[in-house]
Amino acid sequence: MQLTGAEIIVECLKEQGVDTVFGYPGGTILNVYDALYKHQDEIFHVLTSHEQGAAHAADGYARATGKVGVCMATSGPGATNLVTGIATAYMDSIPVVAITANVTLPALGKDSFQEVDIAGVTMPITKHGYIVKDISILADTLRRAFQIAVSGRPGPVLVDVTKDVTAAVYEYTPKTPEQPVYEKKYNARELEDALELLDKAEKPFIFVGGGAILSGAAKQVKEFAARLNAPVCDSLMGKGAFDGNHPLYTGMIGMHGTKTSNLGVSECDLLVALGARFSDRVVGNAKKFAAQAKILHIDIDAAEINKNIRADVALVGDLKDVLEDINERLAQKSHPEWTKHIIEMKKRYPLSYDGQNLSCPYVIQELDRITEGQAVVTTDVGQHQMWAAQYYHYTAPRTFLSSGGLGTMGYGLGACIGAKMGRPDKICVNIAGDGCFRMNMNELATASRYHIPIIQIVMNNHVLGMVRQWQTLFYDHRYSQTVLADKVDFCRVAEGLGCMAIRVTRKEEVAPAIEKAIAASAPVLIECVICEDDKVFPMVSPGAAIDEVFDGDDLAGRQA
Repeated sequence: MQLTGAEIIVECLKEQGVDTVFGYPGGTILNVYDALYKHQDEIFHVLTSHEQGAAHAADGYARATGKVGVCMATSGPGATNLVTGIATAYMDSIPVVAITANVTLPALGKDSFQEVDIAGVTMPITKHGYIVKDISILADTLRRAFQIAVSGRPGPVLVDVTKDVTAAVYEYTPKTPEQPVYEKKYNARELEDALELLDKAEKPFIFVGGGAILSGAAKQVKEFAARLNAPVCDSLMGKGAFDGNHPLYTGMIGMHGTKTSNLGVSECDLLVALGARFSDRVVGNAKKFAAQAKILHIDIDAAEINKNIRADVALVGDLKDVLEDINERLAQKSHPEWTKHIIEMKKRYPLSYDGQNLSCPYVIQELDRITEGQAVVTTDVGQHQMWAAQYYHYTAPRTFLSSGGLGTMGYGLGACIGAKMGRPDKICVNIAGDGCFRMNMNELATASRYHIPIIQIVMNNHVLGMVRQWQTLFYDHRYSQTVLADKVDFCRVAEGLGCMAIRVTRKEEVAPAIEKAIAASAPVLIECVICEDDKVFPMVSPGAAIDEVFDGDDLAGRQA
């Protein structure tokens, strides 16, 4: 059938099973929005308050559902406003397709109004980018974009379409989407080498990364941990891939990881990394990381092997498939002395905080208790992010959504909206600091416009908390530009944007506020006023080995 380019775009979205898109219209993309208007009963469009919010919402939708998230923007500043969200998705391997429109083909390269080479701008932060100047390749380009986004290591793909292509007419033939095929890139010998390492290990430790979430390998990870009889830690991105309540779970590893995870990995004789990239925040001093251990690294991306930490044995392939192969062949192991040692270490080094006053850890523990660990939690970036990772018990994958690689302040609210659109059955909560919240708090207007019942918790300590913590510890209390001593009233802002607002200043007010927000079935902001000098512990100093992890008591002892 003969369709315009704009109609072809909509039909391709329908082909791919897209039911929700996030975006903001403008001149060059008007034809696409006109086509969307005619299909609004099939594809729901969420008009965000800013294009960056649309990119984060598409990212949150993808993380929460496992589907491809889709965002749209017009040319020029509309397209460039997507860049931070695209980079966020790229760093965390999230499948997003960003569709932008550009000026007409004759106007390209002439510094036309709102012209920008968005494909060139985003080249380093996408798996692939296209600019479509010929309507005959439009449908197949969009299909390839979705295929690339989910194949291998997932990631964002950009499709830029000139306005004249969206207006032109061409024959469109529907196609059934192709399913991604994952090839095994490891051979029988490499698998045997891995099994030999697992068989000989006396003190194995499992390190779970975000690849376990993306692969859908939670069941296989659980079986593997049971067969190997080994303790399990995770990265920020790996939260939920292994049950946070399991006796062998030791918490997060790295700069703000638990003492048990950091010390345990430093003592183990075999570290099994499952879909993890050994980021600097995990590894600390790379020369001293897991120095006593052999490394078995399993990852879908061959480029990650030996990039940061050298592996003794590596298996390149989809984690779910690899673990199924290993679990079929791995005999049941038992390491009673080692697991006993780790469990005793967990008792010796529990997470702790000052329980006298209202604090972020207390709020998160109450949220965990009231939601029974079943909420989808999104975060911005900073102290609250680390506390959310430490004190909420994630028992299932795709329930903790956070910008890990890029560390994007302002990520969480858009992501929370996207998560709720994708998972309307779940309680969706965004935890932000006051500094992060300022960056994209206009998305509360999006939540109120569509009556999206999310809960926005703002931890207001009137400072940029994580930066201030570093200034306290490493910059001799020189608080350069980190004090937010102004007259901003977040509750009044939220109410002005159409949301309910609750201010909490005492511990006894926390539970009633959370319960009221859940019962409201409407967008609600809870502002929690906490101390400016609360710190995230444990901590590893930048550049130090992870076994040099310290907490508040250790710090007080050093200072004394």
